Amino acid sequence: MEISPIPTLSKEINKIRENTAEIVADKIIPNESIIYEGGESAKELREEIKKEVKDKKLWAPHLPEEYGGMGIGFMAHAYMNEILAWSPLSNRLFGVIAPNSGNQKILLKYGTDDQKKKWLEPLISGEIESAFSMTEPDNAGSDPRSIKTSAKKEGDEWVINGHKVMTSNGIRADFAIVMCRTEEEDDSGEVNSKMTQIIVPTDTKGFNIIRSVPIWGRTGGDHVEIKYEDVRVPIENQLGARGSGHAAAQDRLGAGRVFHCMNSIGQMWRAFDLMMQRTTTREVHGGLLESKQLIQGFIADSYIDIQTARLMTIHCAEVMDSEGDPRVDISAIKIYVPAAMHRVVDRAIQVYGWKGVSSDLPLFGMYQGARTLRLADGPDEVHRILIAKQILRKYKEGHSWDFGI
Repeated sequence: MEISPIPTLSKEINKIRENTAEIVADKIIPNESIIYEGGESAKELREEIKKEVKDKKLWAPHLPEEYGGMGIGFMAHAYMNEILAWSPLSNRLFGVIAPNSGNQKILLKYGTDDQKKKWLEPLISGEIESAFSMTEPDNAGSDPRSIKTSAKKEGDEWVINGHKVMTSNGIRADFAIVMCRTEEEDDSGEVNSKMTQIIVPTDTKGFNIIRSVPIWGRTGGDHVEIKYEDVRVPIENQLGARGSGHAAAQDRLGAGRVFHCMNSIGQMWRAFDLMMQRTTTREVHGGLLESKQLIQGFIADSYIDIQTARLMTIHCAEVMDSEGDPRVDISAIKIYVPAAMHRVVDRAIQVYGWKGVSSDLPLFGMYQGARTLRLADGPDEVHRILIAKQILRKYKEGHSWDFGI
């Protein structure tokens, strides 16, 4: 990994990228197999890396300094993410792992002082784990307003009933942030105002884990199916104002989509680097792979995919950072970047042959991740509709679309 300073960035952000790259390249990537294996050696190594991360003030880039984070802002975090993504182990070792990181951000913005003390602070310190529970098996994930899980007030409690699936980190979580429909029979107003997020401790009676959902054939993972059956929690476990759940989810997903795309770019970068190592050393049919025109086409096409994906994502992040309207750009990168990642990783796998689909390399995981991202954070089809609607609205208002902003 070679990370040169970017002239348009501040010295501070360039230093963050450089220090991040040093730890990822020197300490994490060479030791991935040891860390994956687990045991005492892996534990000691993880703690050693975490200490270096904290010593270099690179811990928790998404959190403000008063909560032990870096307080570096959205753009700096985005640029840092593409470096962290070179290894799937980096985020946890740098204190920014989903869904905990997203839940921390939501608790920071919407939580009361008491909620921050009870849930946020121990979540940041690593004393507890959290889950995010929104997707339902019988309602379209592309339309979160169709959520049926209900929360009804009874005295000083919320009583929750519903069925969730793909609740991330559900096995290890000490509490879940649950998206609920909280309207009452005489309610009026739009659907968005009827969604509320509620904190539910996982040891609450009626919080019933049905199963760990197998992902890509792997069993025993942390995405779970849950039935909420007369789950009772105090009214004060409501997160934010009643009806703020949809807005909170959009806060979480908007930034999350950019970070996912920067993660994808980092993975593409590593896949490209692995492909280049292979093409410059592997001999086939009387010459190195690099001498074959088909492989040269792979190199050129992957460069184009990575560069266009990266520039689109950085532009989107800049729009968000300047408080512009990023909706079209978020949807555009959500569609384009996972598809570009799929192509880049696929070429690298093809160059490696059998080794590309084996566990000897990280490419198979990248390939599965790219395909999954076409569903996560909203399916591509919905984002295409959103892009078209926004652009059409401009033209119906008598304007044209300005690609320069």
